[in-house]
Amino acid sequence: MLDDNTPINTDQSLLRFITCGSVDDGKSTLIGRLLFEAGQIPDDHIAALKEDSKKFGTTGGSIDYALLIDGLSAEREQGITIDVAYRYFTKASRKFIVADTPGHEQYTRNMATGASNADLAIIMVDARKGLLPQTKRHSFIVSMVGVKHVVVAINKMDLVDYDEKTYEKIKARFLKNAKNLGFETITFIPLSALNGDNITAPSPHMPWYKAAPLLEHLEQAEIKTATPQGGQKFAMPVQWVNRPNLDFRGYAGTIAAGTVQKGQTICALPAKKTATIKEIFTADGAQDSAHAGEAVTITLDEEIDVSRGDVLSALDTDCDVADILKTTLLWMSPEHFIAGRQYIFKSAAFSAKSTLSKPAYKIDIESYEKLPCKSLELNEIGGCTLYLDRAVSFTPYESNKTLGSFILVNPITNETVAMGMISYAMRRSHNIFEENMVISKNQRAEIKHQKPCAIWMTGLSGAGKSTIANILEQKLHAKHKHTITLDGDNVRHGLNKDLGFSETDRAENIRRISEVSKLMLEAGLITIVSFISPFKAERGLARDIIGDENFIEAYINTPLSVAEERDVKGLYKKARNGEIPNFTGIGSPYEAPDAPELDLLTTAHSADELADQIIAYLEDNDYL
Repeated sequence: MLDDNTPINTDQSLLRFITCGSVDDGKSTLIGRLLFEAGQIPDDHIAALKEDSKKFGTTGGSIDYALLIDGLSAEREQGITIDVAYRYFTKASRKFIVADTPGHEQYTRNMATGASNADLAIIMVDARKGLLPQTKRHSFIVSMVGVKHVVVAINKMDLVDYDEKTYEKIKARFLKNAKNLGFETITFIPLSALNGDNITAPSPHMPWYKAAPLLEHLEQAEIKTATPQGGQKFAMPVQWVNRPNLDFRGYAGTIAAGTVQKGQTICALPAKKTATIKEIFTADGAQDSAHAGEAVTITLDEEIDVSRGDVLSALDTDCDVADILKTTLLWMSPEHFIAGRQYIFKSAAFSAKSTLSKPAYKIDIESYEKLPCKSLELNEIGGCTLYLDRAVSFTPYESNKTLGSFILVNPITNETVAMGMISYAMRRSHNIFEENMVISKNQRAEIKHQKPCAIWMTGLSGAGKSTIANILEQKLHAKHKHTITLDGDNVRHGLNKDLGFSETDRAENIRRISEVSKLMLEAGLITIVSFISPFKAERGLARDIIGDENFIEAYINTPLSVAEERDVKGLYKKARNGEIPNFTGIGSPYEAPDAPELDLLTTAHSADELADQIIAYLEDNDYL
């Protein structure tokens, strides 16, 4: 069916668009029919499609156009789209890349990925069902990631007898729902993807609809490209430092904004070091200039400290530099958002450790109102402050998608838990500076004749942490060592008395005590920390805050049955009776350390012997 004589225009504009909406609204059928009607399917593919329609189709033996898009066997068996399916086609007027995104709530993350690079979104609505929660969620996500132009395709009009009143009712509801989403254009098209109504030609069944059919609208739509080609100042995240030999050092990446010229003086962020561009290399060799969207290698006239993740920018840059960011998150993990937990922040080529604040709000998908909340669940959208362990160079997302977007990764499971957009830097990020004190931690420790450290005792309730900590401190005191013990119960009577026992509160509990421990180490003290600290993620955060060289994880290794048998405080009995719902080991898990510095088995040794083992470790590693 492809016409080999169709002239190819190399200057054609490119339109990237997605189809989205709820399950079974007809997204895959629409794209399949669009490709078929536009003459983009080779004859041999059509023959294969007819055979597949008999095996997998849901159309009673006639061609099932959705099968052109639903390539995964799991999708064909279930009749739903799971992954994002990309298709390329071209007409005389324009080139197109279409992303068919999944409608099922479980795969919202895939839909958001497809939307992030789109110029236009086709939001599908089943004429029989109207606006569903997932339709509203997808509409908000489309707006959130910066898509300004939408087509609301009211599909399956054949199943409502091509009723104009049904179309007008859905149109009015969508306009009311989307009034605060910031779309620049909203176009409504009634159609039947299965029958081909209003796909490439006006439908004889809907004479009341006078505007252009879908393909004509896509060909004529005036869209600003998602990647800015001008109007912004030069910025390029460095993805790779290219050193093929000692005589060449180049900085490779894709230009995210603006234009760069040979001989231009640029700035390397966040260090703010300047240099002049010596050469610009592209796939076509050395060039005098390069533009946004081009992959380049840039050399400088002098060696300055530039590494992966830094940003090369114009001197009067649009980029900001900060380590505290106001962001919007789409939470994509089945494990709910936990404030205070540490995640890996990845943006362009930059990576850093990050900690989340409690969400400022979450979005009500029905009304798009901002509601107060303590956490975010799977597919929920909310605002959050992000704290990084080092400064990142960025531009707000609304100005530049590349420099303003990021993902969060669970450092233990390597799961991507969220995608986010940077709104702005918090003012305190620029106004608070670390003061260098004259007397250092080492000087404070030197007069105490010891090396400061944090002995982090973790284990079940009743394992014996407090008992061992007490004996250990007595033994160290007898050796004239300067110590402090931070006990979980004692701290909850003061500093952390405002915290409960949810995962979020437990994470904050550990974060605070980690910061206190760090201060104790600055005073030159040997700090004994006795906390259940049940989760690996929070103990990892504590190690990062305190410093790996100062952190000694001591696992007070006691089987649950033994700890429960002891039950000195009667807590296990209450937990078994349902009086303490999130008690560690009963209603909430304990994640044992994988490789602690000290594995102290309480069933094999007395508390006194275990305290001696800790002292022996301190002596062997020159802490005493």
